[in-house]
Amino acid sequence: MFRKSNKERQIDLFGSTMALLPDGATNKYNDTNYWHNQFRQEITYPIDESPYKVLFNQTMGAPNASIRILIGMMVMKEAFGWSDSQLFEQCQFNLLVRSAIGLFNMNDLLPAESTYYLFRKRIYEYHRLTGENLLEKTFAQITREQIKQFDVNGRKIRMDSKLIGSNIAYYSRYEIIHQTLNRFYKTLSKSEQAKLSLSERQHLDELTGEEPNKTIFRSTKEEIHGRLQFIGMLIYKLLKTFIGQTSEDYQLLKRIFDEQYEVIKNQKVQLRPKEEIASGSVQSPHDPDSAFRQKGEKKVKGYSVNITETVSQEGLDLITSVIVEPANTADKDFVQPAIKATTEITGQHVQTVYLDGAYQSPDNDEFCSEIDMVYTGLQGNTSRYDLNMTPEGLMVTDTQTGECIQAKKAKKLKNSKEDRWVIKTSEGRVYFGQQAIRASMLRKTMNNRPIEEIRKRNNVEATIFQVAFPLRNGKSKYRGLFKQCNWAFCRCLYINLVRIIKFIKQTYQRTIKAMKIGVKMVDFDQNISLQINFQPNLIPQFSKGIFSSVINFLTLLLITPF
Repeated sequence: MFRKSNKERQIDLFGSTMALLPDGATNKYNDTNYWHNQFRQEITYPIDESPYKVLFNQTMGAPNASIRILIGMMVMKEAFGWSDSQLFEQCQFNLLVRSAIGLFNMNDLLPAESTYYLFRKRIYEYHRLTGENLLEKTFAQITREQIKQFDVNGRKIRMDSKLIGSNIAYYSRYEIIHQTLNRFYKTLSKSEQAKLSLSERQHLDELTGEEPNKTIFRSTKEEIHGRLQFIGMLIYKLLKTFIGQTSEDYQLLKRIFDEQYEVIKNQKVQLRPKEEIASGSVQSPHDPDSAFRQKGEKKVKGYSVNITETVSQEGLDLITSVIVEPANTADKDFVQPAIKATTEITGQHVQTVYLDGAYQSPDNDEFCSEIDMVYTGLQGNTSRYDLNMTPEGLMVTDTQTGECIQAKKAKKLKNSKEDRWVIKTSEGRVYFGQQAIRASMLRKTMNNRPIEEIRKRNNVEATIFQVAFPLRNGKSKYRGLFKQCNWAFCRCLYINLVRIIKFIKQTYQRTIKAMKIGVKMVDFDQNISLQINFQPNLIPQFSKGIFSSVINFLTLLLITPF
């Protein structure tokens, strides 16, 4: 059965790393502020192993390696952008890496590769069955403890998103359909293939041996369209023959058929026009979770990563929410779950959110009615007309001529319940809907903001850059939404760690400076007395726990006789 691992490992008198290092190296190895010790104290040791109990039972048995070490290795891999082989090499021979995951002795065994891969597989299978990501729980648990430990202010937050490409080739429509059909047909046993007619099996065998990219190169558009029509009929017959199957390949083939084809009268299959294909359709049979999105001139087949972090003047800022969705997810859909996740982790009510105009929507306005939403810009060009809703109705000001016009209510659009207004100009009638009125009000609010307030969102772009730093050409090395999520959680855990290390270093340096200014040594006779005059304006805002620990340590140094 499952049992938690012990944080404090037994130190081997003869195999201890510290016993084998020279004095200079030992001092650095034992430095509590050095990255490997901070990694162990802030990530490896705080990991709660209890949520992973569900992965083990009487049948599966107990884990034969520490859960903390396995998760620490996963975070370490994404922190430095290593491959699996590089990860195991570093964990075997790099003393600092071994120390970071809690291996202090030279003879401490590293988990076997099979154990590491089996653990990741079990996490994936559990997520597939329950929809619950255990690594997300670990991220939330560690971050929650760090926020309490360093007294992080979570009442102000900022967020931004980034598109990342999936590790897939760019397939044409023909290649997507062809590859999906081949994947399913190859999974059929000989007895299952016998259910098909001889001609169907021959056609499928020919398609299986075909290279679709060469077919596209040699064929005209009309020929490709004809082949797609023929393949659609084959897929339709396969789906009817094997109806009721629950395999992933069958479900994927069915999804492809529904997205790319439609059944018309007399059970005839017709290829859908390209205009009807949604951006969320399958972009590759090797990664059906990915989606297509075009942002400006950039085209991405992959995912959108949304990062939320705290905002403070001089204190520590940590990433509190990481959300990964298919690339066609609109930014406005991240606002509510990001605020909810941040509130849960910090235990504080969010008062202010800094974000760009892509996040605004009427639904978010209602949800954030008690939150100050600071937008740095709005999508679209600035309107010529300034709109102001008064008790008398809508007042329209032409910013070019300065003319103020009282708008009249117009007839509502068909199938719409929203009110509209209209004015007459020399160029004709101009209509204004609720969206135009709302945009005008938001622009007024945004223009009245101090520039310093608007600029507070900018730093989250640096966070986005750090999260995506290991990517090559903005493309991930993983496929599937689950793996992309775990990559993002590991990256953000490491980024938070780097911020904590810098914060502790800066706090220590500022405290030393404050001590030099505020400490006066008097009476050097038999008894040494200390007069400590702390000047509040010289001491930064930081955790009381860290402050008191540093003060006690420095005071002890000063009063201890040499």
